[in-house]
Amino acid sequence: MSEAGFNPEGLVQAIKQISGPAPVHLWNPPFCGDIEMRIASDGSWHYQNSPIRRSAMVKLFSSILRLEEDGRYYLVTPVEKVGIQVDDCPFVAQLLEVEGQGKDQKLWFITNTGDRVLADKDHPIEVSIDPITDAPHPRLLCRSNLYALIARNVFYQIADLIERQPLNGEPGIWSAGCFFTFGTER
Repeated sequence: MSEAGFNPEGLVQAIKQISGPAPVHLWNPPFCGDIEMRIASDGSWHYQNSPIRRSAMVKLFSSILRLEEDGRYYLVTPVEKVGIQVDDCPFVAQLLEVEGQGKDQKLWFITNTGDRVLADKDHPIEVSIDPITDAPHPRLLCRSNLYALIARNVFYQIADLIERQPLNGEPGIWSAGCFFTFGTER
């Protein structure tokens, strides 16, 4: 990995100026190379093979994360863009808050970075099936094209709320007026 020209302190200072997710879609800075940063499948962040333990740092870095059309993840500021590795989804939905029931039900997911996301038409729940293990792979669209893996304990909570769709009997769950099916996408 090339880290020539990468200044982690400068990156931290730049993103401290931002509140909430940054408008990374508006920025087109030059690519400065890849850095040794990785988001593991459990949602933990690592820099040079060491875990980043400060949640404030993880939250800061997550606010400038972007997935581009080339399928790669980047940390983006107005002045630089660096490539990082993401093993699965960049976030993990660790907690679930349920309001109401039936069609009026709202499912709020809390991610490992502290984001609170309502499952709705703009933030759908998707469940695919791993073709090798046949295990479900549930995820939630958080922002732009960045997903949160739904943690197993949260998926079990969702399973307790499953209903049959009125029209075709397909299993799924309601949130914010949307019915999310738990189909067989592979």
